Amino acid sequence: MTCDLKNPIFNDEDKAREALEAVRWPNGTHCPHCGSVEGLAKVEGKKRSHRPGLYYCNACKGQFTATVGTVFERSKIPLTKWWLAVSMLSSSKKGISTHQLHRSLGVTYKTAWFMTHRIREAMRSGGLAPMGGGGTVEADETYLGQVEPAKRRTKTTLGRPFTKKGTSGPSNKRAVLALVQRGGNIRMFHVATPDKVTVEKIVRDNIAKEATLYTDESRLYFGSAEHFVGHETVTHSHHEYVRGDVHTNTVEGAFSIFKRGMKGVYQHCAEKHLHRYLAEFEFRYNNRTALGCTDAERTMRAMAGISGKRLTYRRTNEALV
Repeated sequence: MTCDLKNPIFNDEDKAREALEAVRWPNGTHCPHCGSVEGLAKVEGKKRSHRPGLYYCNACKGQFTATVGTVFERSKIPLTKWWLAVSMLSSSKKGISTHQLHRSLGVTYKTAWFMTHRIREAMRSGGLAPMGGGGTVEADETYLGQVEPAKRRTKTTLGRPFTKKGTSGPSNKRAVLALVQRGGNIRMFHVATPDKVTVEKIVRDNIAKEATLYTDESRLYFGSAEHFVGHETVTHSHHEYVRGDVHTNTVEGAFSIFKRGMKGVYQHCAEKHLHRYLAEFEFRYNNRTALGCTDAERTMRAMAGISGKRLTYRRTNEALV
């Protein structure tokens, strides 16, 4: 972590609010209720009841601050602590535990837990165009942690009984699929049912037809050559890991960071929250130092993703449907 505590955004509420406004409205203030950019008046300080950074919109007669319409909305946590939390989570390669955050910020564990989930929601990206156009994409899956008891299966996806009662290998573990463009970004998915139909749909929806796909010998990717320029595999079961340019070392390197973070830092993660942890590791990989992104820039990019993502404590605890 490289949080410069001398930075005023970490200890001055006014500077923290000004920095948030600059990130939230880089092209000028606009009303989050109606989108108007005209007739906005800053009413901060005119009355004792007016909270800092308050604006009034003459178009819709509404009031707002920079936190309205973001994951910070209605939060009573000082903005200086929000900036510090985002900086710590963005600059820690393998993440930072909620217990460490609650001790560092001087907030309760429950508050720190909710803060980290809000920040992960800000880091989440979506609606992206297919990746790897004209380039190379590596695909692989990994398995981490046991699924909930109610979801545990007694047979494989092919309908066969588990050879070891489902206690070894990927049996009854949470599946994570990752797609990595070499020299570019990663996309990670929690796959509830890691069968060929589900995996093939994710791969086809997220990889451009002009790309070349590299995988291991898993049957989940059989037939992929029909959908892309090429599909090459390495046979790990025969101790083949590299054949010229063909390998899956890039995606496996990303998995190693992910697993070290989940096992060594977070340790416990409910399956219903796994998608947000994936968004966190995906964000840091896509904004890594190798792509020229510094810790400070990564923090700003995380802050830029707060808009339009409302998250309440109840919604955070809801199970995925």
